[in-house]
Amino acid sequence: MKITGVELRRISMPLVAPFRTSFGTERARDVLLVRVVTPDAEGWAECVAMEEPLYSPEYVDGAADVMRRFMVPALAALHHVDAYGVGRTLEPFKGHRMAKAALETAVLDAQLRASGEPFARFLGASRDAVPCGVSVGIMDSIPQLLDAVGGYLAEGYVRIKLKIEPGWDVEPVRAVRERFGDIPLQVDANAAYTLTDAAHLSRLDAFDLLLIEQPLGDDDLVQHAELARRLRTPLCLDESIHSAAHAAAAISLKACSIVNIKPGRVGGYLEARRIHDLCRAHGVAVWCGGMLETGIGRAANVALAALPGFTLPGDTSASRRYYARDVTAPFELRDGHLAVPTGPGIGVDPDPAVLAEVTTSVEWLPA
Repeated sequence: MKITGVELRRISMPLVAPFRTSFGTERARDVLLVRVVTPDAEGWAECVAMEEPLYSPEYVDGAADVMRRFMVPALAALHHVDAYGVGRTLEPFKGHRMAKAALETAVLDAQLRASGEPFARFLGASRDAVPCGVSVGIMDSIPQLLDAVGGYLAEGYVRIKLKIEPGWDVEPVRAVRERFGDIPLQVDANAAYTLTDAAHLSRLDAFDLLLIEQPLGDDDLVQHAELARRLRTPLCLDESIHSAAHAAAAISLKACSIVNIKPGRVGGYLEARRIHDLCRAHGVAVWCGGMLETGIGRAANVALAALPGFTLPGDTSASRRYYARDVTAPFELRDGHLAVPTGPGIGVDPDPAVLAEVTTSVEWLPA
């Protein structure tokens, strides 16, 4: 398959409500969509880099720049490329996993559309629907939090994740547990704590949580291993896991017993599948995290979450959780689940009218 050109499209997507975490508040997303064009088909992908380098070192302007200057020219020079070839070709460029993931996914989408194969089947999915959790940001008050959680439970979400930070942790968790009883509940710290907070974090053991996600810094595997020994609650790693090699190191160190797999963070769906296979072989549970994706990114995530090792509900929420109007047909919750797309490639297409309305810039990179 020969690439004839790549389109970098920026869109602005307002959120239905502000989403606050320990590293800031998002009110809208500046999204970079990637469209790869070949003689046989075209493929779409979503780069999940944020507007600012807060979750990771990557940011959306940087992702667009590295694609434009280095990655797209390297791929365009190839006489033939498939999804596996993308990884090999881009490997010399250090880091920039979210940019690499977007290009690999767009190529894979085009490849699968040309052959008529669904994304889920290619990855090895074993289910036609996946259970859905929801991530609840930091609120201004506990009553506001309880109202939000109650609303999500009423919509049918089967697991609640609370964002926490120092000063907003034990009491919000206590309030949710007391109000809603024995619901599946977990927390996500986004690296907001240090090992000196171990005694404080151990207070969360009283609430029978599914897991504590990424309490310490992303480069603190050894300290996560020490913290894991001090807590009864299972530890989950997110930002620390950039590849299957990182996952193997974390498992060897006993730094976690659960891994959150975000394809953009690890460089794409092929590496995400490698991490899934590794964790499954070692009895480590995995689940699919989210980056507030539009329907383009959500479609691929839902397919990944249908693999057999994804034994915990992910953050693959319905479209309306974040957007009043999605760029694809909306993903809708049915009995706490989202259906896995069955069409060729990622199985969804952007709505041209919506896309035109939300687009802020388009750049065509010819091969």
